[in-house]
Amino acid sequence: MPPEAPAPAFHVGQTCIHEQVVDDALVRAFAEVSGDRNPIHLDEAVAKASRFGQRIAHGGILFGMISRVLGMDMPGLGTVYLSQTCHFLHPVFLGDRVRLEATLVELLPKQMARISTVITKQTGEVVMDGEAEVKLPGWLFRPGA
Repeated sequence: MPPEAPAPAFHVGQTCIHEQVVDDALVRAFAEVSGDRNPIHLDEAVAKASRFGQRIAHGGILFGMISRVLGMDMPGLGTVYLSQTCHFLHPVFLGDRVRLEATLVELLPKQMARISTVITKQTGEVVMDGEAEVKLPGWLFRPGA
């Protein structure tokens, strides 16, 4: 049996950044997976008549970015996403490049942590901010499993 890998070290201030472009393919794929086919996301004519004047991305796409970073990058594999607060501040339009900055703000008892989640777009405008609570990697899998 291989030796057990040491538990990853985490520290307050640890940050991970992830960027992606929100395009038509991503919005349509999210609509298919989620079942949210609200025309504001999918129909140019409906969206043009709205106060936004164009199609907007689903807020759930931003949640998906957070889930991806927490589960894959920081804290990483073995993380369990427990809760998320969020404030949607501005719309994300198709073609926007969004940037998630996830920062560990507090280490909690029982291998838990609070992580700040701030998403901006290429203009620097904050489109969503909030905070996640996670169970840190290292507890999920039994040694040697």
